Amino acid sequence: MNSSNNRDFYSWKGYRCAYEYYPSLQENDVDLPLLLLHPIGVGLSNNFWHRFCSEWRSRNFSNSIYNPDLLGCGDSDMPRVAYYPEDWAGQLQFFLENVVKKPVIAIAQGATLPVLLSLIKIQQKPNFLKGLIYAGPPSWEVITTPRSERSQKITWNLLSSPLGNAFYRYARRRQFLTSFSIEQLFGDAKDVDDEWLDTLEKGAINLQSRHAVFSFLAGFWRQNYEGAIASIQQPTLVVFGEGASSISRTKNNETSQERLDAYLKTLPRGEGSIIPGRNVLPYESPAKFVDVVGNFYRKLVNC
Repeated sequence: MNSSNNRDFYSWKGYRCAYEYYPSLQENDVDLPLLLLHPIGVGLSNNFWHRFCSEWRSRNFSNSIYNPDLLGCGDSDMPRVAYYPEDWAGQLQFFLENVVKKPVIAIAQGATLPVLLSLIKIQQKPNFLKGLIYAGPPSWEVITTPRSERSQKITWNLLSSPLGNAFYRYARRRQFLTSFSIEQLFGDAKDVDDEWLDTLEKGAINLQSRHAVFSFLAGFWRQNYEGAIASIQQPTLVVFGEGASSISRTKNNETSQERLDAYLKTLPRGEGSIIPGRNVLPYESPAKFVDVVGNFYRKLVNC
């Protein structure tokens, strides 16, 4: 799949931003692209989506795919700043207006959901978001519990110190990446393979990539998004893994169905699925994830 994509760049607020583009295979003008939002973490970038993209094409979906690197990640510039969901949403809105130039179905992985919610908020006419997909989003408790500004700043300042620099050097070691992936991300330890670990190690070589990760750890994305979710008018698909886990400290026994039900009770036009896997479904369960996303996609194309 990687051989059929094109890597390109655009400028936003003076920063060089990277993206991958998988051209439409259709001969006519009917094309509903996918916009992919990769997760934030040590070594993570748009490479996260390669397995999904390969599986998607193997099912004969011919639409175009846009796979950007968020600022601070991958091949995009990495300024030393605190990144908020609104910052990345602004980047994506510019991307939609100036590069994509047509409505998309956006897929947010994990805790990039707040970025997508911020992007929804700034939509004007035309609205570039036709449909939304949440892949392994945070638990309802986490997505509706804000973190105090004071706590955010304390954590950010600590991580921005030499201590934080040392922590990042430790966190990008293969041994740590392996244990963290097994304990927090994947449902089956055997799925934490060399491809995954090699990608993370390569992505974390540049120490400047730590600022986006530290912004995530500081909790700049932690707000109460219940009202934002309740106001969404687009059709929305929520997908959880059977073994979904959370950073929540008080609901460790919450089932995947309970997590899903909490979202569906609030979303005006929501539907959901639970598939094998844990927290990184597009990577660990690409075939099952494409099954449910493909069904949702066909409905939107045909409506």
